[in-house]
Amino acid sequence: MVFNSLVFVVFFAIVLLLHAMPFPWRVKKVNLLVASYIFYAAWNPPFVILLWVSTVVDWFAARGLAQAEQQWKRRAWMLLSIVVSLGLLCYFKYGHFLVENFAHLVSLAGFKYSPPQSSIVLPIGISFYTFATMSYTLDIYLRRAVPARNFLDYALFVTFFPHLVAGPIMRPTELVPQFEVPHKATPDQLRFGLALMTLGLFEKAVLADGFLGPVVDQVYNGRVVPGFVDAWVGTLAFSGQIFCDFAGYSITAIGAALCLGFALSDNFRFPYAAIGFTDFWRRWHITLSAWLRDYLYIPLGGNRHGDARTYFSLMATMLIGGLWHGASWTFVVWGGLHGLYLSVERVLRKRFSGYRPGPIASAGLGLLTFVLVNVAWVFFRAKTFHQAMVILRGMFGRNAHAEPVLAAIYIITTMMIIGGLLLAHSFMRNQTLEAAIGRAHPTALTALWTIMAFAVVIQHGESNGFIYFQF
Repeated sequence: MVFNSLVFVVFFAIVLLLHAMPFPWRVKKVNLLVASYIFYAAWNPPFVILLWVSTVVDWFAARGLAQAEQQWKRRAWMLLSIVVSLGLLCYFKYGHFLVENFAHLVSLAGFKYSPPQSSIVLPIGISFYTFATMSYTLDIYLRRAVPARNFLDYALFVTFFPHLVAGPIMRPTELVPQFEVPHKATPDQLRFGLALMTLGLFEKAVLADGFLGPVVDQVYNGRVVPGFVDAWVGTLAFSGQIFCDFAGYSITAIGAALCLGFALSDNFRFPYAAIGFTDFWRRWHITLSAWLRDYLYIPLGGNRHGDARTYFSLMATMLIGGLWHGASWTFVVWGGLHGLYLSVERVLRKRFSGYRPGPIASAGLGLLTFVLVNVAWVFFRAKTFHQAMVILRGMFGRNAHAEPVLAAIYIITTMMIIGGLLLAHSFMRNQTLEAAIGRAHPTALTALWTIMAFAVVIQHGESNGFIYFQF
């Protein structure tokens, strides 16, 4: 079940109705838990078992960690949690990838090995809920949190349907306390939540799927060699598509939770207004960036043990972050490029520590950041390295036998959308979405909401699944 479907509209209306009923708080939480399992099972019912396994194992591991006095027992409970969580993730997400690469290494050594045909199905959202459950046991192991007081609150944290399959990646300390006490949306929260859901679905269904997706598919389908304009327009279209698709999901999830009276963390903060790559990763997929910082970058040494260790930690974190996105070396290269960007930026910041850019220089640095982000997006979108190199050669004007790909109308609409997106991000870079909406005139907001809602309804039948479902 996805947010941009009629089934979800009916499902969510029933959930809202049940949540508004005068039931005891425990009954309402049970209703939300059952609804969350139904939400997930609508995709593939047997994979609910994986949710149960992750939930039960980490619940008991956390309690064992809290009660154990000897360090070896604490490590044993932590090891159990990590082995189960990462074991399931590696098998379902990276099993085929690992077997393929093993076969390739064996062939390089002169042996012939044909791996068996794999029929592994990637469970939707496994990367997201695995990181969420791991943060629970890791925080307890590091003595930064205590176990949830009852199993129902923890189970609901793991499976709460708004953030279950594509984030934001919530921490138990952020969500479990909200489940401990009764929550019900105020009229203002309900209105704002529905407005956020409309905005998120407009970004996804209308902008990402309706306008930008077809442009990306034409350029990245591998059947033609794009020239300079087509390669850049196709890549810019993907930068808009991936933002509108994923930020659209996050905004819809935040809005859905708010309609029920719960608060989820922001996941995007106008990232295409970033000046530099540290700034970019504070604005893009914020909850993943924070997870990688707290549970990978800092434990690897962070910036506390000299420059060499810092650059190693940065690169290792971004390479693993790239692999988290998909079982392909193209994602690793995407992560490696961002690790390189961050490392070079760190060197330059130290070299020019007293430099404070003015407005024009800041605009130039912001544009450079956006251009380099788009270069990295090529590896994120391309299915193979060959395809990525064809696109990059086109972007640098090196495809001598390029063929026309995009009609003029596609080029015009893409540049209008991306230009509008950049202007909106630049205007909003130091604001929050809530503050901007609060300052807008009610009549203008009503008109804008009506237009977006109408466009979502019109586009509904042609909308696709969310891109991050594959991760």
